[in-house]
Amino acid sequence: MASGSDHGLKRIVWKKIKDTIITDCRNSEVWKILILDPFTTKLLSSCCKMSDLMSEKITIVEDLFKSREPVPEMKAIYFISPTAKCVDAFIADFKTKPKYKAAYVYFTDYCPDELFNNMKLYCAKYIRVCKEINMSFMPQEAQVFTCDNPGAFQSIYSPNSQDKMNTLEAMADQLVSLCATLDEYPGVRYKKDANMENAKTLAELVDDKLAKHYELDDSGKKKGKTQAQLLIVERGFDPVSPILHELTYQAMAYDLIDIQEDTYKYKAEDGPEKEAQLSEDDQLWIKLRHKHIAEVAEQIPKLVKEIAASKKKPDGKITIANLSQMMKKMPAFRKQMTEKKAHLHLAEDCMKHYSNDVEKLCKAEQDLAVGSDVEGVKVKDAMRTLLPVLLHPYNPSDKIRAVLLYIFSLSGTTTENLNKLIQHVKIEDQQEFILNWKALGVPIITSPSFFSRKPTRRDRSQEDTYKLSRWTPVIKDVMEDAVENKLDTKEWPHLSESPAAWNGSGAVSARQKHKASSQDERRTGSRLIVFVVGGMSYSEMRCAYEVTQTVKSCEVIIGSSHILTPTGLLNDIKALSKAPMETLTIEERSNA
Repeated sequence: MASGSDHGLKRIVWKKIKDTIITDCRNSEVWKILILDPFTTKLLSSCCKMSDLMSEKITIVEDLFKSREPVPEMKAIYFISPTAKCVDAFIADFKTKPKYKAAYVYFTDYCPDELFNNMKLYCAKYIRVCKEINMSFMPQEAQVFTCDNPGAFQSIYSPNSQDKMNTLEAMADQLVSLCATLDEYPGVRYKKDANMENAKTLAELVDDKLAKHYELDDSGKKKGKTQAQLLIVERGFDPVSPILHELTYQAMAYDLIDIQEDTYKYKAEDGPEKEAQLSEDDQLWIKLRHKHIAEVAEQIPKLVKEIAASKKKPDGKITIANLSQMMKKMPAFRKQMTEKKAHLHLAEDCMKHYSNDVEKLCKAEQDLAVGSDVEGVKVKDAMRTLLPVLLHPYNPSDKIRAVLLYIFSLSGTTTENLNKLIQHVKIEDQQEFILNWKALGVPIITSPSFFSRKPTRRDRSQEDTYKLSRWTPVIKDVMEDAVENKLDTKEWPHLSESPAAWNGSGAVSARQKHKASSQDERRTGSRLIVFVVGGMSYSEMRCAYEVTQTVKSCEVIIGSSHILTPTGLLNDIKALSKAPMETLTIEERSNA
């Protein structure tokens, strides 16, 4: 299956930008300036390169909020968010002395009347075009999107939050803009759970906003539901997946190595620090990111050898030092080798962590998560599984993760037992890492009489798995059940009438051979969009690709407020009990 930036969400987003913003301005021979805010800067850089813009006669890209030299003979394209801050900055460009000859304004989303009227009042004669193009989500990967809002976690789950409804409203708008970009009008469903009401609230908002959006179709026709489903779940629905140590390449790298803004920094053996961008422009990354680290560690040296052989180099042991020598001698060879060399470093980094502590931790974690050992024997006493982890000098974060998995495996523990564990791990002053999960609807403390019904999982006993990677994220069960029309309507209520294919008629058959072969033809099949309130893990993102690969007749897209790493999630959980004032940094406090 083809993937990467040529396909999927990034390609669709770039095509829409070209078809709207660029087509409008193409008739003019004048080269133009493109003015962006921080969100649209990130959005554009996720789906196109500067050379793509140059070929469309855009010579300069500027920041809306930085001081800019006036260029009165040029036209400016403004691609901005419909906020008061952006609109004020736009007005300032024209109100007294116009910076540009004319303005073409494109908003990522619906612009409130008050802001629109302000623009008209001060700048009407300079505005050639003003459009809302419905694109307020961030395409992260071919089948992954986010709302680019890590702060949503605190807004939604903190007991001190002041802006929960605003955050859910904004998220609903972003989901509608995703559906509009994909030209889908999906049936909306959510996971019903008495402890988790946010999924229901968000689902109702989205369903309502979708109906309004498609009521006012550009062509004046009311759009009917399409062959798509949107499922909304909350983070607390599967607390295990984002806490486990994962051994697939992408998830493992982001968990164990400090990768900021998708940039991996590594020290080259000949001195300077180097950077590698982990993106879909790197074909090797696309090929390897979902593979188990054991396969990655085996494959990269092989790939390097193949290239070395094609350059008629003697077949010797591949080391990073050898590669450097080869790269110095052959400039053309250098470019080809750079990404492979970065992955050789990254895989080696992952393997170092693996052989130090992670391998030992994984056995206990998998037994606790799955509820049985490698032989399939049920774990009768979870404490016996946890104890070796507590007695070993692992770092506190790893012990907290193991304690949480123990608690999740029992659906909660007694206060007395929890206090003993907290003392043992010596985290008396950091109990929030554990206790605050209750804000997500996850049971942490239970009374001895409490009985919890655990969800039944799909039988995967026949699937080939690595011993230390037996856990499958719960979201994968949900994706497969949805595609096969097996979701229970009591647990997953429909918010409004869904298209026939999804309401039990069986018109979408996941296992039948599907005619379409190419990526674009296959898109005429159905789409399943899954949204996780409160962050998604890399292992859950991988599931979207795996299910699409298996099913072929349905493309699965997964999204969330943001992408989680285990450390990031634990810090977010701990911060939930902070009062709003405490979010100030030390510097800000001293200036206050």
